[in-house]
Formats: sequence, structure tokens, C-alpha cells
Amino acid sequence: MEGAFSNSMPSHFYTFTPGTSSAYVTDTVTNTWMDTRIWSKLPQSLIDRVIAFLPPPAFFRARCVCKRWYGLLFSNNFLELYIQISPRRHWFLFFKHKSLKSYICGNNSNTTRGSSGQTSTTNIFEGYLFDPYDIAWYRISFPLVPSGFSPAAASGGLICWVSDEAGAKSIILCNPLIGSLSQLPPTLRPRLFPSTGLKVGPSSIVGAVAGDDLISPYAVKNLSTESFHIDAGGFYSLWGTTSSLPRLCSLESGQMICVDDRFYCMNYNPFSVLAYDIAANSWCKIQAPMRRFLRSPSLVESMGKLILVAAVEKSKLNVPKSLRLWSLQACGTTWVEIERMPQQLYQQFEELEAGHGFDCVGHGEFIAIIIRGSDKALLFDILRKAWQWIPPCPYINHGGGGGGGGELHGFAYEPTITTPVTGLLDQLTIPFQSFSGLIG
Repeated sequence: MEGAFSNSMPSHFYTFTPGTSSAYVTDTVTNTWMDTRIWSKLPQSLIDRVIAFLPPPAFFRARCVCKRWYGLLFSNNFLELYIQISPRRHWFLFFKHKSLKSYICGNNSNTTRGSSGQTSTTNIFEGYLFDPYDIAWYRISFPLVPSGFSPAAASGGLICWVSDEAGAKSIILCNPLIGSLSQLPPTLRPRLFPSTGLKVGPSSIVGAVAGDDLISPYAVKNLSTESFHIDAGGFYSLWGTTSSLPRLCSLESGQMICVDDRFYCMNYNPFSVLAYDIAANSWCKIQAPMRRFLRSPSLVESMGKLILVAAVEKSKLNVPKSLRLWSLQACGTTWVEIERMPQQLYQQFEELEAGHGFDCVGHGEFIAIIIRGSDKALLFDILRKAWQWIPPCPYINHGGGGGGGGELHGFAYEPTITTPVTGLLDQLTIPFQSFSGLIG
């Protein structure tokens, strides 16, 4: 494990800009438990364990205390300890976009003047981290991600960025906390805006792109899937594994949801769920519950289960409108309703939503439901069976980058200060492509 961290770390690190938090309380009470004579006697190994449990914003603030704490991010021993004991945090990462197939990420424009006196403007991507435990927002930038890329998936602390230009897709994996970039080899088939899936484990990376095959310069069709695999055992497949999509499928371009060893995405007209078995390299279609009465269906992963979230509208039957959640059972074909939004809350939600639709993203015990075209969002805690409105992101409402318009598009994000699995990509000896020509 020591060798996994032998590569030099990038020189650029990210800082958190804290937002509002309903749980933030200032405590000025001093007591004997904070006596410096006690804390100064703690062994360094115990202090390291305490620091490893800190959430990322607190960890990066702690690095300002002394040189040793600052250097923990470069310490192999500490990073190994961090991997072993740091708790998993089910956060969300949001970007702004104006349409499903054209993400317009919030950015700050930095203007620089060259030696010849000419000025150039560089757009820096900006994201918004949401901590559902403390109900806190943070702003984070992506200065190393080149223009012409859009966020498409997230897993294991890595964000997958896919090139926007039609053709073979270039893919970058980014750890936003430490600013690392890792490049995957380009896909083999030309595509426009394919659905993208990513599964990052401790010792493997699996990716898949599906649909939007370019059959001519002016036409696309959902025909095929390409998958990527690399693991610590030495096995790798560089988009060489392909499979055909089910006939007449109309999957909506976007991210695929990974549960166990399957990628899932919605199929439209009529509604159903498409499932891609990674090991078997095959697709199957799963019938959606109440498919003729669904509106704005979304798939999310929650605590290892696939959840379907949708509004139900039976206009011809005496059944009240509602928002419901179904869980796919172990058999892989049966859905069981697990929750309904309280009727009074749904009436308030429906009034705000006004038929524009909504999107959902799940992580751990939390499911975020974002109303399209607005800054309104709900958070549902499956374990506590509790619903609450999420405070608007302060950086969007108060001009904190990104301009006006647009809406939030979210990913399940697990913040981590180290992702040694990306070292596997170095074994491919692929020269890192220069994207300088794409930076505006």
C-alpha cells in the first residue's frame, strides 16, 4: 500500500468557502477538557487518528495549524490510516446547467494579460458541495479542468468529466479536494451526449458509455455500449468490450446509476428501466411500476438499493396525486413502494414545481429532490423518514459565480483526500493529452 502513494502530489489544492449552516453554533465556554496541558501530552499517532476523522473543510483548516499538520496530505502513513478509518460521508456535489444535454457550469472568469499586451479570459468551473448532515453549503472550483468538458458521473471521490465535442469521447477523472487529474483513453465509437456510468472501488475502476451513437454527422441513434475496466489484479479492457442496447430504447442522455455490479438508467416512451450487467456485458429491460401514470421518474442509489422516485398522477381515477418511492427487490424485477411524500407537503411541492418537473439524486440515507428551473429542493432521510426543505445555495442566489438562470444538477459525492486507485491508470502508459487548445 505504501507504493500507492509514491507519486508526487499536485501542487494545487482546493480551499473550501463555507456557506450557511443551520447546525453551526459558536461555543465560547472553556472547561478543563480543553486544557492545553492535557492535549499537549497526546501522542502523535492518536492525534493523527483524530485528524483522520475530521470532515474535509475542518481538515483543510487544520492544515494551517503547523507544518506537520500541513504535511499530512503528503504522508503515506497518514493517508493509509485515513483510508482505513475515515468515515464515509454521503455528500452531494451540484453544478449549474441550462439544459439536459448542454451543461453550463457556474464559472468565474479570470482575465490575464500576456507579454504582448493581449488579454485572454479563462473560465474556471465551479461546483457546490452540500453536506446533508450539517445542512451546509460549500463552494469549490475546478481550475485544472479544461474548457469543453462537462461533469457526467461521480464515484469513489472522483468526478468524471466527458468532452462535449461530438466524436470519440475524452474522459478525465478528477479528485476536486486535491486537484488531481487522471485521463482515461478515449472511447472508440463517435458519440454526441452518451449516458455515462462510473464505478470506482478501492482497487478497480469501471466505466461505461451508452447511446447517442453518431450514425452520420447529423443523426444519432441509441445502438451500443462501450465499457472500460482496470483493476489491481492486472486485468484491463480499454473500451474493447461492447454490447448492443435493447431495440427501440430511448434512454435519456445523462448519468447511469450503479448498484452492485449493474448500471441502471431510465427508458422513455413508455417508461421502463434499463439495466446493464457489467460482468455479463448484457442489457435487460425492467418494467417500471405504474408506468402509465408516472411523471418525472428518476433513479437513485440509496444504501445499496435502487430507488425509483416519481410523481403519480391518475387523472381518471379517484386517487390523490403524490410523490412515491419504490425499491427494486433482490429478484431484479419486482418493485415495492417504500414511501410517499406527506400529502400536505406534496401540495406545497406541486405548487412550487408547477409542472416543470424535478430531478433526484441519492446518496446513503439521503435523497435530494430538486425542482427544475428554481432553487427549491427537498431532502428526504430514509432512516428517519424525515422531509425538509434545503436552504438555497448562497453562491447562486447572491451571484457567487455562474450568473443567472440555470438549475442545479447533482451527483452523489463522497469527499476524500486520497484516491490511490487512480495510480492504476499510470500503468497504461498513455501520454496525457494536452488540452491547451480547448481552453478559451
